[in-house]
Amino acid sequence: MQDIADIFGADGPLARHLAGFAPRPAQLRMAEAVADALDERRPLVVEAGTGTGKTFAYLVPALLSGLRVLVSTGTRTLQDQLFAKDVPLVAGALGSPVRIALLKGRANYLCTYRLARQRAQGALEGIARRDPMLARIEEWARVTTSGDLAEVSELSDAHPVWPQVTSTRDNCLGQRCSDFAGCHVVAARRRAQEADLVVVNHHLLLADLALKEDGFGDLLGTADAVILDEAHQLPDLATQFFGLQFGSRQIENVLAEGRAALLRAGGSLAEIGTTARAAEAAVSAALALLPRNGVRQRFEECSEDLASTLLALATAVQEFSVALADASREPAIEQVAARALELARALERIVGSGENDGARTVESSTRAFSLALLPFDIAERFSGLVQARPAAWVFTSATLSVGGDFSHFATRLGLQDAATLQIDSPFDYETQALLYLPEGMPEPTSPAYVPAVIEATLPLLEASQGGAFLLFTSHRALAQGAQQLRARWNGAAEVPLLVQGEAPRERLLREFREHGDAVLLGTASFWEGVDVKGDALRLVVIEKLPFASPDDPLVKARIEFLRRRGDNPFRDYQLPEAVLALKQGVGRLVRSESDRGVIVICDPRLTGKGYGRTFRASLPAMPVTTERAEATKFLRRMR
Repeated sequence: MQDIADIFGADGPLARHLAGFAPRPAQLRMAEAVADALDERRPLVVEAGTGTGKTFAYLVPALLSGLRVLVSTGTRTLQDQLFAKDVPLVAGALGSPVRIALLKGRANYLCTYRLARQRAQGALEGIARRDPMLARIEEWARVTTSGDLAEVSELSDAHPVWPQVTSTRDNCLGQRCSDFAGCHVVAARRRAQEADLVVVNHHLLLADLALKEDGFGDLLGTADAVILDEAHQLPDLATQFFGLQFGSRQIENVLAEGRAALLRAGGSLAEIGTTARAAEAAVSAALALLPRNGVRQRFEECSEDLASTLLALATAVQEFSVALADASREPAIEQVAARALELARALERIVGSGENDGARTVESSTRAFSLALLPFDIAERFSGLVQARPAAWVFTSATLSVGGDFSHFATRLGLQDAATLQIDSPFDYETQALLYLPEGMPEPTSPAYVPAVIEATLPLLEASQGGAFLLFTSHRALAQGAQQLRARWNGAAEVPLLVQGEAPRERLLREFREHGDAVLLGTASFWEGVDVKGDALRLVVIEKLPFASPDDPLVKARIEFLRRRGDNPFRDYQLPEAVLALKQGVGRLVRSESDRGVIVICDPRLTGKGYGRTFRASLPAMPVTTERAEATKFLRRMR
């Protein structure tokens, strides 16, 4: 293997081949730690502050190792960037021939079986005019080699035709499908299994165990190393993966698909009519016991009759499954019957779970309801997944530690024995940023709090002339903040006011970047994964410390579970989660060596409560002021 230090040096291949590359000691330090972890096949947790260059720091040792590597990212956007840009750049600079594959979830690939069904259904119903997009897909399907629907121009995953021509784990026939030999999902996974480096995302990686049950192979079992970028997302994603979900819409779909499949096979609906109607009646009975407000609540707070009603629904669905399977041995019908049985068993498990098994929630509307069981503790199961494979596991993100302590992240995933490394951001926060803590703010629970936040923000917006993110901790506070700001400006604002929910997220970000002086108000989805470099963003206002609402059903259930276990919910759960979220929000401001600006945290608890020290210890070291004049002076000087 080439010497890592030489590769990252001033005269190394990266400096020679990549425009703008400059040696960074922090990047070299991380690369050497990753190289050791790959060599020794051991787990490593790395917090790499913004600007470390962590992508190159793990790609270089990965490409030089000679190992088969999976790189998993938090989003499809990062996934595409790695595959199309970062990996080819690094591989080219190193002169390292490597087979690369990009693997997406099955819902991104055309299902030729379902496309043929749509075509046949249209002919059966005598539809004279086909959907133009469906016609375009049919034409494209004749020439595509990848089956990736991203190749179809102007087709988004929100288009109604998308689910009609793709498969899900629920409706895929697997090896029983007549089109299995030409399946694009199978082909994509085969290419991935033959590649040296595969770029996936966390959802796909965590679903790999479920996917292999469908006969599509095991990605993890063939990997020598797994590198997980944006690893701070893993605990919550893995909790969902190890949990259970059930929805009345799933039952409705199974009943509809069962009837349709039976008719296509030449059967009679009379064979399943009684059981299908019984299942529909059982769904209605359960829905009648639930509120219709769309609010998520704890299962334990619902009607006492709900559990028995849901078990009756599970029985009805099982009887439908048996009747459908008895009606025909066609693969498509057997598949629907198996899905119905799986749904019934999931419902029984949710209803029958104990108070320590996980948080049970119910969400209902006028016509549908859904249930979920999310386990409180996934550490043993996740660590078992890691230990069962003799591979190196590298977890990296800019936000994994609380005050330099990795125990919260490591404990949630069962990684207490993993080596850890913290690398501070190389950016000069002492000169690039100023932290402003307004004095005299009311308590965050006060009705006057959000108006006070806007009052504190207005002079700063005037000084900065826009170029600001206002980050809120709830949609209610966001709506109130937008109303207050518009009322104060009274339509006289000289800069665009962009509010989450009033336009798609990517459009809001595009307009923010292009204008250069806009003001954007957002909640959770804007606290992380948003990269605005340059002068367009020079002020970040954080409404309050991002503690999860204790009234949220999941949060409330976890708090009660930790108390039963003898733990301290605030210290062991609520505080570290809020610290990590705050680090993400603060991290929006400085994204490059030339970025400068002011961070405002309005919450008086940062200085008035003892735990405020934990928050401050987790933020980059930068000047702090409580004087508004100093903050406005900093912003005006930038302009």
